[in-house]
Amino acid sequence: MALRVVAAEDSYLIREGLAALLHADPDLDLVARVPTLPELQRAVAEHRPDVVVTDVRMPPGLRDEGIRAAEELAAGNPSTGVVVLSQYVEPDWALRLFTPGAAGRAYLLKERIGDLDTLRHAIGTVAAGGTVLDPQVVEALVAARSGRAASPLAGLTGREREVLGLVAEGLSNGAVADRLRLGDRAVEKHITSVFTKLGLDPDDDAVHRRVRAVLVYLSATSG
Repeated sequence: MALRVVAAEDSYLIREGLAALLHADPDLDLVARVPTLPELQRAVAEHRPDVVVTDVRMPPGLRDEGIRAAEELAAGNPSTGVVVLSQYVEPDWALRLFTPGAAGRAYLLKERIGDLDTLRHAIGTVAAGGTVLDPQVVEALVAARSGRAASPLAGLTGREREVLGLVAEGLSNGAVADRLRLGDRAVEKHITSVFTKLGLDPDDDAVHRRVRAVLVYLSATSG
């Protein structure tokens, strides 16, 4: 069956463009598209969608409504996946979205949604309980964390930083190996080293848990 999707975006042009992309995929059923947080809340209550695709800022406050919607869904409808779209790299919003759990959550920059494959991948992944994190957000998180004095990230090699970024995006060991053109054993070695240096559990093979661990670590001294 097609995944039932509710889309929330206050810009008419972006909302209609998003709707056109979703309608183009027979595996997705756009059951509602709305411009505000209250309308999103009503649409979720009415349609019980599999996935919500939402702008991070919407009326009435144009602040963090998309993140608030994700937090409400985590509390009341935890099985509903959420794809949050943002125009800018906002690490603090990403950290809120993925805390305390990263399962069924995605954070993408709006520039990515013109690519139907990227959007389809994010929707399908969160519907299955997985995690997607935009690479530019990962870079911002790592840069912010590594710029602090005494950051454990300062002890990572350049290759280990690359691996950390890809792990935080949600890539499996095999996908990291393909991206960096490394052998599987080399990737396993780098990941073990990264998690050892960061004080994280190298034996956790659940992708969304690894993303959550990285994000929680990066947020430990944020602010």
